[in-house]
Amino acid sequence: MGMAKYDRLLFLLNLLRSRRNLNAAAIARECEVTERTIYRDIIALSEAHIPIYYDNGYKFASENFLPTLNFNLDEYFTLKTVLESSPLFKSGHSRKLIKSIRSKIEAGLSPTVVKEKKMSVPTTKIEIKSVSLESVSEKVYAVVENGIKSNQVIRLRYNSIQSGLIDRDVEPYFLIFIEKAFYFVAYCLLRQEWRTFRTDRIVNASLTDRRFVPRQDIDPVKYFENSWGVFSGEPVEVEVIFSGKAARVVALGKHHPREKVTPLDDGRVKYEVTVRGIEEIGRWLVGFGGEAAVVKPLSLRQEIMRRAEEILKNYQ
Repeated sequence: MGMAKYDRLLFLLNLLRSRRNLNAAAIARECEVTERTIYRDIIALSEAHIPIYYDNGYKFASENFLPTLNFNLDEYFTLKTVLESSPLFKSGHSRKLIKSIRSKIEAGLSPTVVKEKKMSVPTTKIEIKSVSLESVSEKVYAVVENGIKSNQVIRLRYNSIQSGLIDRDVEPYFLIFIEKAFYFVAYCLLRQEWRTFRTDRIVNASLTDRRFVPRQDIDPVKYFENSWGVFSGEPVEVEVIFSGKAARVVALGKHHPREKVTPLDDGRVKYEVTVRGIEEIGRWLVGFGGEAAVVKPLSLRQEIMRRAEEILKNYQ
């Protein structure tokens, strides 16, 4: 679905100010409408006494449409990287808004920066690799965002790994991007507890007519504090001895904000961390095979043993 006409006209003006040699087909692709619509837009702008002419592409005749922004080249490239690296841009959600913001920034650059930009290339690019980002409809995001903004209960049909398809009503609180996917945290009225929902597992979402009073005991930072990934639970003190290549991997990189890594004899390292729940860190440790030995807690040792035995069954 294309932009609303008013937004599209502003976007078109910004495009003509910031880009050169754009024909109707290129503008139509940017605005996600037909070429016929773009021709009508250009006529509408001309009738509004905004001078547009064609010379190897449509051009905006005046340079006084927007005041220039006081960005230098490095600031511009940094801001452009931030916008284009956003998970929202990759997912398609808010893509039109981000493209509009980018075009407005480019339209307001000073002539000096525009000239420098033509002679320079960005030095930084961030690529978010996740198939889940493209599998969530904008309708789901819109429902979740509207529920958060209006304190409105959402009815979900959610495909849970543990329970399968299940319908539930939830009080939504915030969206967050963690480890290649969007999640939103809500209070589940079915389970009477806080739950974290992965957006690409939402089959359907709709707003109900029920409002809720926001609970005061929820904070995005504290909610995920000490979590290994997105799961939560009671804080657990973990101690692991790594050897061989695993020891070098652990010593040379950081895997948790509050970890402690202590060198031992023979190139081994002692790894200590407090996490909420053991499921996610358990999956991480299994990947190191025999080069990771859990010292504590006993529950994590038993979980690793159980997983190892399940793996062995497939090869016996």
